[in-house]
Amino acid sequence: MRRRILAALAVVAAVAGSITPAYAAEQRVAAAVFPSPVITEDFPDPDVIQVNGTWYAYSTNNGRGHVPAASAPSPNGPWTIRGDAMPGGPSAGWAQAGRTWAPDVHPNPDGSFTLTYTAWHRTSGRQCIGVATAGSPLGPFQPVGSQPLICPLNLGGAIDANTFVAADGTRYLLWKNDGNAIGANSTLWLTRTTNNGTALTGGNTALLSSSSVIEAPDLVQRGSQFVLFYSGGGYTDCNYLTSYATAPTLSGPWTVAYRPLMTTATFDNRVCGPGGADFTNDKVFLHGWVNGSRHLYVADLGWANDYPVVRGSRVRTEAERGTLNNARVRTGAAGASGGAVAAYIDFADSWVQTSVYAPRAGSYTLWVAYANGTGSTGSHGVVVNGNSQGSVSYPVTGWDNWRQSSVGVTLTEGWNTIRLTKGNSYAEVDYLELQ
Repeated sequence: MRRRILAALAVVAAVAGSITPAYAAEQRVAAAVFPSPVITEDFPDPDVIQVNGTWYAYSTNNGRGHVPAASAPSPNGPWTIRGDAMPGGPSAGWAQAGRTWAPDVHPNPDGSFTLTYTAWHRTSGRQCIGVATAGSPLGPFQPVGSQPLICPLNLGGAIDANTFVAADGTRYLLWKNDGNAIGANSTLWLTRTTNNGTALTGGNTALLSSSSVIEAPDLVQRGSQFVLFYSGGGYTDCNYLTSYATAPTLSGPWTVAYRPLMTTATFDNRVCGPGGADFTNDKVFLHGWVNGSRHLYVADLGWANDYPVVRGSRVRTEAERGTLNNARVRTGAAGASGGAVAAYIDFADSWVQTSVYAPRAGSYTLWVAYANGTGSTGSHGVVVNGNSQGSVSYPVTGWDNWRQSSVGVTLTEGWNTIRLTKGNSYAEVDYLELQ
């Protein structure tokens, strides 16, 4: 989250690939709702919890202290900076102040709170994970023990702790060995803990590994699967991103998403380097760069068949995988994202239909990647859930010369059906992106 710039994420090659082809946007309708900046000062690597109706947020150390804390009546604020949740700093037994990163605060069964944090290991100079407790979410947190909780110096140290409690009540700690610091692989690990998270009770289970940056793990259990979120890329610029992997069990096998969940590109440059994310049931908190500082943002989160969807971040659906009526799939389409497109949408009863998921009801932007090789501007009618919502126009591009056009749509929360119908002239459709 907060170390040197390294090579792009390479857990799976597709994770670090280009997110959106360099299609010029022919038209823009400002309907998308992007993440809202809620703390407009340095507040990186956020961790957020809710206690008795109040929301609390914690960040990596900055001028506000070792563990800056804030509170708000709702996720969207207003947020108030409340000071340093660990004013005495990390454990004097093994750590020194100055690099206290990525705090994680979690409530305990007895009403107390446990803070896990990353700090500077005095004798080795590496980063290791410590633990502290308090009776209030705002602290003051007092370090527990004279030694770090996790400190594999032979693996580069440990960073980015995060608590996960399974549906059966078993408590675990997610963390990363900082292999990037010593030119080695990094792995996201899962370790069982006591019910207050102050001691380890089990061995380490490896989840994902990478020869480049993979960090800031967060784990969610959704229905039939586990969803492991993580950040990748260099944290110091707009290349930082958030992706995820899924598995039927905690022991895997883990399948990495074919496209990252949040990037600067999927947010149309509205958030620079969206990473360090913390996920709740229906919100995601993340940081993004603004004038040299990382501000706190919040976005709506939805679950499409237990897969995450973040409002404002483009989600792609290949047109050729939809339902076609009196139209055909054309394969071997040069330059198309999937090598195939929806084509021959040429007749009054021709259409292509697909389903998209909206985390909340409201306004969205529908982007359509198209090619128009006729001599005049084309169009398709846009029908949402059986109701007309206007049309999307396609200026002339030439065949297999793909561009994007957009139209604002209003969606209900959950699944929506979008149908593109025959309009003026002719065009082929590569994919649709909902934003």
